[in-house]
Formats: sequence, C-alpha cells, structure tokens
Amino acid sequence: MNFDVARRRMVESQIISRGVKDRRLIEAMLKVPRHVFVEEAMAAQAYSDTPLPIGEKQTISQPFMVALMTELLELAGKEKVLEIGTGSGYQAAILATLADRVYTVERIRPLALRARKALDSLGLLNVNIKIADGTLGWEEEAPFDAIIVTAGAPEIPDKLLDQLGPGGRLVIPVGTQFEQVLVRIVKRDDGSLVKEQVTGCRFVKLVGRFGWSAED
Repeated sequence: MNFDVARRRMVESQIISRGVKDRRLIEAMLKVPRHVFVEEAMAAQAYSDTPLPIGEKQTISQPFMVALMTELLELAGKEKVLEIGTGSGYQAAILATLADRVYTVERIRPLALRARKALDSLGLLNVNIKIADGTLGWEEEAPFDAIIVTAGAPEIPDKLLDQLGPGGRLVIPVGTQFEQVLVRIVKRDDGSLVKEQVTGCRFVKLVGRFGWSAED
C-alpha cells in the first residue's frame, strides 16, 4: 500500500472537503504518518474515515475529529499544549508539529509506552508523556495555552479549567458514556469563560477522579 497516496486522499476527502481551512494543520496531517500509530495488521485501514481500535478498549480517533478538535485550538506555533488521553499518540504528534511543547497524560501504561515509541521514531521530542489520572491535568506544568481532551467526560473537570491560561482554549467532549457534544471553552483575560457547543460526537469515556469510574 502506498501510504503517501492514502494520506493525501485522506486529507483531501475527509479533512479539506469538510471545511477544515487551517493551512498549517492540513500540512501537519499530510506529513504525520497515521499508520505508524496503529497495529501493523491494521495499517491498511489507518487512513480510512473511522476510528480504529488500538487495544486496551481504546481507539484512535477518526481523522476528521482529530482535525476539527485541533483547528478549534487555534495553534500558531509557540503554544504549550496539554492533551488528556494520549492513546495511540497520533493526536499528540499532530499537536507537536503545530505547537512548541506538548504535555500528554495517559492512564494506561502500555498505551503510553507504545505512543512514546511511535513519537520517538518520528523524532517528535517536544512531547512529554505522563502516566497518571488525566482528569487531574498536569498541575506542575500549568498554565497551558490550549488543552484538548480526547475522551468523553460527564462534565468539564475544574482542574483543567484552573490550568488553562488567560486567552487559552479548551476542547472537550461532554455528555453521557454513549454520546457527547464537543465543547470549546475560551478563558478571557479576566478569568471568565466563553463556551461554545460545536457538534455531536462519540468518544470512549474519560476515566478518573473527575470523570467516569472504570466500573461504570
């Protein structure tokens, strides 16, 4: 399979055609090899218009959802970004291509280790991975210019809002375990919040102290 051709088709048919306009983001998705972040047996499906299983009952998000959530962060290149839910590492790779530093938290050790290996193979050394409860954020590295949550939350964790810097953007799916609404929050300089509902979506559940219980 010609992955370069498949990646270009993915970007043209799934990203650009659905209204994503951020040129830097489009270039990042043309550059980052998505197939590196899935199991070898599923590499041929890496550029399909769907989420894919990555083990541990987790998924790599649909390419369009990765693009949409990233575009909502409005990254210009110098940001410090927090990601909650490293998963495969693909979203972190896109962020690392667009921002200065990425801090990503994953609660499942095998996924974190695999993501680290994939990111290192691409020379993306500006990504820091922590194995911990993502609903607590990464307090010692706060504040962040942007925060992205790649799992569905029952509500927006206050810990994450507290770690968002003035002018910062937070993108998070909020709802039930089975369906959510993608929400974008902008923190004004005075600390007030502007909330916007973007679209319906469906993510795996956000597990942690300020999310769902693993047993739910």
